[in-house]
Amino acid sequence: MPSVVGLLEQREVAARRRVDGLREEVDRIQAELAVAEREWQEWAIARSRVGEVLAPVDGPGQIQAQADRTAPAMGQAEETPSAPTTAKSKSQVPVWREGLDRSALSVDYQRILEVLADRARLHQGPLTCQEMAVLFGLDVVPARVEALRSKAKRLVARGWLAEPAPGRFTLAAGVAGRGGGS
Repeated sequence: MPSVVGLLEQREVAARRRVDGLREEVDRIQAELAVAEREWQEWAIARSRVGEVLAPVDGPGQIQAQADRTAPAMGQAEETPSAPTTAKSKSQVPVWREGLDRSALSVDYQRILEVLADRARLHQGPLTCQEMAVLFGLDVVPARVEALRSKAKRLVARGWLAEPAPGRFTLAAGVAGRGGGS
């Protein structure tokens, strides 16, 4: 008959082997996760860069402003001011209501909604402003993070976003229910 201590040692060895095996598996999964997260961030950065390139250019000395100034000189009729078809970079944030499209927001606010809509589609949790800065390819410095926080708080105040925990943002229920407000 085996001793009690011998049986305990056998079970301890078996448990240690199991723990070692699980640790190896965790290390492998963490390495795989790091690669997948890097790839995800690269795609998010690429998408944001394309968004910046395709966004309307506002401001003196920039391409769009130069084109607007030269258009009347080329014999074209001058456009009368009307409701903008694209969002301006410094536009106001309207209060969210049913049927309001996210295109009513400036490009910066639309980017925040897009990344949170992607997370909602993937059933992922809320984001912090630091995480958003990384996804947007911004330097994670206090000035950039606070600028994002200010925009996110404004979106919360206007009903576009929710803040389920301090500093963590997600789409508001109505916005998420409509497929992200678009």
